[in-house]
Amino acid sequence: MTQRTAYIEKMEHQLDELNKKMAGLATSAKEAREDAQKKYKDEMTKLREQSKVAVAKLEELKTASTESWDTLVTDMEKMHDAFTHSFFSLFQTPGSIADADDKKKEAKAQK
Repeated sequence: MTQRTAYIEKMEHQLDELNKKMAGLATSAKEAREDAQKKYKDEMTKLREQSKVAVAKLEELKTASTESWDTLVTDMEKMHDAFTHSFFSLFQTPGSIADADDKKKEAKAQK
């Protein structure tokens, strides 16, 4: 397996994992407070757009010439980092969907 193929497979896997996690969070959002649901919908719209851009860049990488490969890898890394950062900052900040879901679980456990 070439370094190029390995990189493309790694990026595909990472993007797939983030997209699966986004899909799984829909259940938590349905159980969250109304204000958290609105925030979730707004942020998920942004994340889905970032995901589309990253997937498009990955497709571009697959057909990239040797000359453009390094530049496209740099662009892909920036997009991937931004997407990952956006994802985790949304769902790991106080008041987030995940935080609201954790508080519900704690409250149920105390009953």
